[in-house]
Amino acid sequence: MSDSKDSKPVWHGVPREEIEWHPTVEHELCIGCGLCVLGCAAGVYAFDFDKRRPVVIAPLNCKVGCVTCSNTCPVHAISFPPLSRIHKIIKKRNVLTTSKKELENNADRVSFRK
Repeated sequence: MSDSKDSKPVWHGVPREEIEWHPTVEHELCIGCGLCVLGCAAGVYAFDFDKRRPVVIAPLNCKVGCVTCSNTCPVHAISFPPLSRIHKIIKKRNVLTTSKKELENNADRVSFRK
């Protein structure tokens, strides 16, 4: 996401704080199973053991476009903004040009080899 610990995170050239993408938990639906907390490798969640529910503590850690927690929630208590918001950012901020350059710069790491 970003190059150093001191720099702010970016997503293909777009400052992450400019991208509204993070989960929202509907606590009235949530059964407190913790699958979202345990399944999120990005550290977006913590678990409030007193209230028996997940809490979004680091929304900017959420990977843009990821909806794994929502997909695994057995009661559909987690939602995200519409994907169309990301698609608009991709067009408006010319993300495809940046991502193509990033892909070429990382060819040694991401190249498929038979």
